[in-house]
Amino acid sequence: MARTGEPAHGHGEWDGLSHKEKNRVLYERQLALLDLFLEKGAITRGQYEKSRHDLTEKMGRSCLERRR
Repeated sequence: MARTGEPAHGHGEWDGLSHKEKNRVLYERQLALLDLFLEKGAITRGQYEKSRHDLTEKMGRSCLERRR
């Protein structure tokens, strides 16, 4: 079981990631959650776009560039 605040995969995998890699994993997980919220109708397209923009601004452009 993962410690609080860590992704569900094994401790060794998470512990072995650099700070930048951890940020990328967290960014991807947040985007997936936003996608799910939009798909289920929990948020509007406008809320989705704003949240995605804000997340990208906060996490940095490097996360976005790697996702493409």
